[in-house]
Amino acid sequence: MSKLLRTLVAGWGAHKWGKGCFSTVLIFLILWWLLSHFDIFR
Repeated sequence: MSKLLRTLVAGWGAHKWGKGCFSTVLIFLILWWLLSHFDIFR
């Protein structure tokens, strides 16, 4: 459940802040890593 929630939050943030295809993917990966690195939604 925590992986799904983390993915949804990272996807929402990437959708809000991403301006193009590459930047959206990059922002998603950074947000997903940050959320998992700091044990958010665990």
